[in-house]
Amino acid sequence: MPRTKTAKKELRKNARRRVRNVAKKSDLKKAVKAYEKSLVSGTSAADLKKIYQALDKAVKARVIKKNKASRLKSRLAKRAKK
Repeated sequence: MPRTKTAKKELRKNARRRVRNVAKKSDLKKAVKAYEKSLVSGTSAADLKKIYQALDKAVKARVIKKNKASRLKSRLAKRAKK
């Protein structure tokens, strides 16, 4: 456990940030899964742009890393072509 005042404050900040990051990450995962589900049904052409934007925003907010976003974009685009 933290002892100093600043360490205690950092612990509180980290807890708040963690809640925010987990929420953003789960929203992103839900969006990707919904897109993949729409690929199966056949209505997904315009949704790819929204997924790309969501991935880029997650990178900007440092929720996921840049290479992971790039990898996901590539895989989703590949699935969309099929």
